Amino acid sequence: MGTFRYSAEFRTDAVALVRSSDRPLAQVARDLGVNHETLRQWVKAAERTEDPGRW
Repeated sequence: MGTFRYSAEFRTDAVALVRSSDRPLAQVARDLGVNHETLRQWVKAAERTEDPGRW
């Protein structure tokens, strides 16, 4: 199985969908056809980027 690269726009839109949805992250991932752990990593990366002094 190969690695698929998603565009930055797709990742940004996916993170926004997770944040604005009342559905669980796993359900959003299924709807988008993305592995739920991949989507979770994108959300965490977005949080770190938005607030680098958080930790």
